Amino acid sequence: MLHIESPEIRKCLLQGKFGLEKEGLRVYEDASMAQTPHPFPDDSHITRDFSENQTEINTSAEPSAEGAVLALEAYARRIRNTISSFPRPEYIWPFSNPPFLAGEEDIPIAQFAGELASKTAYREYLSGRYGRYKMTFSGIHVNYSFSDELLKKEFSLRGEGRSRSFRDGFYLELAEKAAAYGWLLVILTAASPVLDASYFERESISSQSRRSSAAGDRADEKMSGRSLKGRDVFTGMASVRCSELGYWNDFVPVFDYTNIQRYADGIRRYVDAGLLYSVSELYFPVRLKSKGENSLDALKETGVDHIELRMFDLNPLASGGLDVRDVQFTQLFLIWLASLPRRNMSLADQVQSVQNFKNAARYDLRTVHIVMPEFRESPVENALEAALHTMERIRAFYRPLLPELPDWVEPVLRFENEKLKNPQKRYAAVVRERFSGTFLEKGMEYAMQETLKR
Repeated sequence: MLHIESPEIRKCLLQGKFGLEKEGLRVYEDASMAQTPHPFPDDSHITRDFSENQTEINTSAEPSAEGAVLALEAYARRIRNTISSFPRPEYIWPFSNPPFLAGEEDIPIAQFAGELASKTAYREYLSGRYGRYKMTFSGIHVNYSFSDELLKKEFSLRGEGRSRSFRDGFYLELAEKAAAYGWLLVILTAASPVLDASYFERESISSQSRRSSAAGDRADEKMSGRSLKGRDVFTGMASVRCSELGYWNDFVPVFDYTNIQRYADGIRRYVDAGLLYSVSELYFPVRLKSKGENSLDALKETGVDHIELRMFDLNPLASGGLDVRDVQFTQLFLIWLASLPRRNMSLADQVQSVQNFKNAARYDLRTVHIVMPEFRESPVENALEAALHTMERIRAFYRPLLPELPDWVEPVLRFENEKLKNPQKRYAAVVRERFSGTFLEKGMEYAMQETLKR
């Protein structure tokens, strides 16, 4: 529990580092998947995720949310400028939900060679276990670390243990709380309510594609085959990838937050049992990461470096796909969590937390519930009421601190709260209104307009 009452803590409260990861699919002008090799083989900040055409931006750690978002936008511009100049121009699809999918053969697995060949083998495994369609969902991960100065001061105030074990314990406690309350970030950043019907009509579309290919005219069809495209689907979700239709393992993971050894060993047991290929396959919205390589051994040997939050949709309403105010609020949210009393989640609480994330991905939050212990004492009617209740707790926490904090804090809190007071201001509602009807066509118009920005 962060000693927020300490003037020394408050002085460095907003010091920290931000790192952003953004996935995005490369597409042709007809909203079909690009089939060219990864264009940035020598740039460590622009890599691939599952698919050869799924670029992934990884920014350096930045000291501010603004700096991280500016870096993200700069890499996004470089990608757009490069791929739009290809003989057949390519664009970055602006949504978390995929574009037109003619079949699994149109989703090329990322190809790695030499010492990295195991990465392709891992993706082949994912293809067999989950299917390639699910791997086409794209999102943004926000990584955050508290400053060393703040952690040192907090360690000094507690006056017990070793600094390394304190740091690990601090982040373990934070991760446990983020698992309990992270559903709020899903509600505030969900932005993918519309989906192209090809995602669900895969069998019939694949058979049509095979017939066209056999006739030797598949390339022409991909250029002009509007008969295969353009039927929107609304699933009732605000974020499909965060819902029960999206990225989740076949089991509900339960974590041991006692210490970093037991936390890592608990995940290792899932790998040893064959439930996970590796730690990378753990599709949980909250992760603890070591510096450098993402491995359980590194986590145990060098400890926790930062927390990773993986539930953010691509936001087509913001340049670069991410509104800086959402990143700033994430920092405020994590500080609030760190200041709460320790939350020891039971097995039942952890299982419920996964359902809470999935419920928060619904479009109409009045039809689902968020179940948490405090809501038994102060009942809330539905997920929207739960979000309003929790947001008020966060705002109440910051009210006495506002005179000591930067001017952006109060407007950011007000901005997020307004999404809940007026659900039509949620990104999902705006996206549904703006892009429904002709999702693919409007999406491509937007992608092409983004390319014109320099």
